Amino acid sequence: MERSDSDIISSHSGLNIKDGQRNLILLTIFILIIRLSIVGAEMRRNNRGLYFPKKKYVAEVLPDWSESRNLLPVPILEDDPGWVDLYWKCWELAFDHLRQPEPGTPFVSNYVDEAFNDNIFQWDTIFMVMFWRYAHHVFPVIQSFDNFYCRQHADGFICREIWEKGSRAGNDHHPKDSPQAINPPLFSWAEVEYYRLSGDKHRLEMILPVLEKYVEWLEVNRVKPEAKHGLYWQTGLGSGMDNTPQTGSAWVEMSAQMVIQYNDLAFIAEEIGQPEKAGKFRRRAEEISIKINQLMWDEQSGFYWNLDDNNLWQKCKTIGFSWTLLAGIPSAQQAGKLVAHLMDTTMFFRLIPFASLAAESPEYNQHGGYWLGSSWEPTTYQAIKGLERYGFEAYAAQASEKYLAAIYAVYQRTGTVWENYAPDFLEPGDNSRPDFVGWSACGPVALLIENILGLHADAIHNQVVWHLRRTDRHGIDNLVIGQTTLTLICEKRASPGDPANLIIKTNQPFTLITLLCQKSETIELKPGTWQVTISN
Repeated sequence: MERSDSDIISSHSGLNIKDGQRNLILLTIFILIIRLSIVGAEMRRNNRGLYFPKKKYVAEVLPDWSESRNLLPVPILEDDPGWVDLYWKCWELAFDHLRQPEPGTPFVSNYVDEAFNDNIFQWDTIFMVMFWRYAHHVFPVIQSFDNFYCRQHADGFICREIWEKGSRAGNDHHPKDSPQAINPPLFSWAEVEYYRLSGDKHRLEMILPVLEKYVEWLEVNRVKPEAKHGLYWQTGLGSGMDNTPQTGSAWVEMSAQMVIQYNDLAFIAEEIGQPEKAGKFRRRAEEISIKINQLMWDEQSGFYWNLDDNNLWQKCKTIGFSWTLLAGIPSAQQAGKLVAHLMDTTMFFRLIPFASLAAESPEYNQHGGYWLGSSWEPTTYQAIKGLERYGFEAYAAQASEKYLAAIYAVYQRTGTVWENYAPDFLEPGDNSRPDFVGWSACGPVALLIENILGLHADAIHNQVVWHLRRTDRHGIDNLVIGQTTLTLICEKRASPGDPANLIIKTNQPFTLITLLCQKSETIELKPGTWQVTISN
């Protein structure tokens, strides 16, 4: 049958309507898929930093070095003015390494950069906090951790290295299943040490959920299921000791660092009124400590060894053993044997202490070879803190003085501080970076105050313990602990046993505990300027 023009037009128009509807439906589905993909990506993005309350960056001006110098603690060392020059050089470099997050990145705080590359590093940041905390009233360096906490995964994982800039900013540098994905679990140690100077208890409440979840991830992912020991493994890169020759599926330092972490978590929980949680953490620390002593301790050599899956010792003498002292794991008798190794000039107590690998080891490199002997600030600092914990204050001071004298000699020749130092020569170690502040200010700043001047400040109890060992005029001005600003000066004396004449200035009541030739004296001081004589 012949159709009219109108029939043809009608029929043709009908076909167009059906095709258009189909295309519209397909377009709608396509848009929906794209939107769901975006929502899914946003949900995955929002699953980062679930346990940390700080979500957005609020712009803050970075402190300027020239304006901040007068706000910092001023050390006084009449007989070693060069060490004071080195102290100020480190602060100048440190202020140059303060950073604001780039616009559009997911970071939430200003931070201090490690001066290594365009990533942020957990290991480096932890030790930068250890000296920067003496400027907590100028720049709250502890907020550098916020940029790790805000990128924590829902399962608790925090990558040891995070992209800092560009389109990858905030992304993990390593996948979580990578053997070198995490660094030593020491966030809690640095948080507690910062708290001791700042007195900021509110921060402890913010961070405990983050660190609880982090330790849960470590328990699942850093204990090898098929191994007999149930202790913790690491890798060279993961441990921070990149090319260390040690092996095993249970590492002494990683296991000791887990003890440190649990004890610090217990301390944090106690401080914010959670005693049950604190008890749980302390019990876990004790369980790990017992296992370390049962399986890793070698009475004959007086040393802790790594283990393989079958609990056989993997004998390699690295500085990693000294973490057990900081963790409080050895008995007094065991500690004495460990300290003998540490202070032995044929092993670790070299020209520049402490060598990262015992000099008797076949892989030992006199020029450092990176972690085949070099003296590094992180391990030197923690080893000295371990000596302190067991009451070896004189050794801690001796090691600090030898270390500082050596790096000052290198500074005189090179004009800067270095990433690491050769153990047997007064020179930078192999492949060492200059201007590394970075952790290399721990010695010239933190050890100078704590072990050269002998000052141990505690804002929690508003007190200072002062070991009076030096005989020159020495002390510190503008030391800020919590809300208290102090000047503490000891006048020159003829010998260490002579009475110490002190000049003390404070804006708040505080407690001073002096130690002179093993004699302790406690003095309660009100605001004002005081002259006090301490006798042996």
